[in-house]
Amino acid sequence: MIMWALSIILVGLDQASKYIAHRLVGPDDSARLTSFLNIVHLNNPGAAFGILQHVGNIFFIIVSVAAIAVVIVILAKSQKKPVGLVLVLSGAAGNLVDRLALGHVRDFIDVHAGSHHWPAFNFADSYLSIGIALLLISSFLKTKDGQE
Repeated sequence: MIMWALSIILVGLDQASKYIAHRLVGPDDSARLTSFLNIVHLNNPGAAFGILQHVGNIFFIIVSVAAIAVVIVILAKSQKKPVGLVLVLSGAAGNLVDRLALGHVRDFIDVHAGSHHWPAFNFADSYLSIGIALLLISSFLKTKDGQE
């Protein structure tokens, strides 16, 4: 039960952060927070970090719904509730809300070193990246008999 609540909280945090960032910074504008971090206002029709923008919103909606369904089934059947799966669920759901409501995903985190910028992203993208990394690490840590 706590994992479901955590997922709802994370999606809420993602949506609130996108709303606040896009209210504070106008389209194609930025606000400098530190020497390496800006808040920007970008609408991303593609996948995480701006890739595959030409594929179209319907494709990403279908992929997101499928991923969410698979993760929900795994979480419902599993005795363990891996945090990585909860993060993947939350990230997919956070970006799906944007896609359904707006037709794109709102990105606002701009990390950079001088003039070299990482593609803008949001909390949901971070949840997905961290969740997938945790699941991969967990799969490599399993022993021969399948135990961690």
